[in-house]
Amino acid sequence: MDVTVKFLGGAGSVTGSKYLIDLGEFEFLVDCGLFQGRRELRERNWDKFPMPLEQLEAVIITHAHLDHVGYLPRLVKQGFKGPIYCTEASSELIKILLLDSGKLQEEEAEFARKKGYSRHDDPQPLYTVEDAEAVFPLLVPKPFDQAFEIHPKVKVTYFHAGHILGAAITKILIKGDSQEKRLVFSGDLGRFHDPLLFPPTLIPKADILWIESTYGDRIAPKVKPEEELGSAIRDTFDRGGLVIIPSFAVGRTQLVLYYLFKLMEKGKIPKVPIFLDSPMAIDATKLYLDFSTDHQLTAALEEDQHPFNHRQLRYFQKQEQSVSLNEYRGNAIIVSASGMATG
Repeated sequence: MDVTVKFLGGAGSVTGSKYLIDLGEFEFLVDCGLFQGRRELRERNWDKFPMPLEQLEAVIITHAHLDHVGYLPRLVKQGFKGPIYCTEASSELIKILLLDSGKLQEEEAEFARKKGYSRHDDPQPLYTVEDAEAVFPLLVPKPFDQAFEIHPKVKVTYFHAGHILGAAITKILIKGDSQEKRLVFSGDLGRFHDPLLFPPTLIPKADILWIESTYGDRIAPKVKPEEELGSAIRDTFDRGGLVIIPSFAVGRTQLVLYYLFKLMEKGKIPKVPIFLDSPMAIDATKLYLDFSTDHQLTAALEEDQHPFNHRQLRYFQKQEQSVSLNEYRGNAIIVSASGMATG
């Protein structure tokens, strides 16, 4: 059984993850990421896809970060019409992140047009919000720990990766005439002692393993974030300050909210208003309530007993609410995406 793998990204760079698996009679892609970072990398996003897209029959997604899904609108725009498999939570996160990405692409093109710094007379976005929306009907959500068939010879199973909500280690079983091959893609891996997400699943066997290695050259520091965060907040309040925490909308924000809730419950910081001032972070946080079996918290907790649903936590989704924080006086904590915090 011949299996050919082409690295279309995620090699020589930690972004743009795309792995083309060719079985001869069936070709599919594992991840479909956007190149990010340096200009020469970002310009690769404009390259034509290196195969006729009518020959590409499926895409398998490990998780919803843009360096793994951000090229999907471009793929669909060029003619891909096949299924895009992902976990159930990833399906909803993909929608949130692609819509935001499409909006940013449009805004960047408009800004370049106004300021005249583009090499092009009429700069265009890599893709638009409408292009992002064209991806949604192709998404095929699948549960964890249940094998599903994408071809008579190919079965896929998702296992918890502990990275972000919905992130999956992906096992692909390929059946030949006389043998089987187990391909395992780790995707991005989380830590084994995350307070929110399940730890990465231990996979007992693989014939070929693709493993995330972005942080492979370092050891994660053993820190006590709850203690450090509590100390910084108390010091700020003692000086009459207001706490502003810039935080990634997906994953990091939810971890911050968890620690803030625990610190208040233990009496280590006062029970003050917490303003979550980021529409994307709010949408991502609410998914933890929708997909309660995909993490270690339970949505069944009563109000005031859940880190994402208690009296101190206030979701600010409208611009006028955000602007009103400029006039706020008194002890409070504002959690926001870094761009919003800068504003």
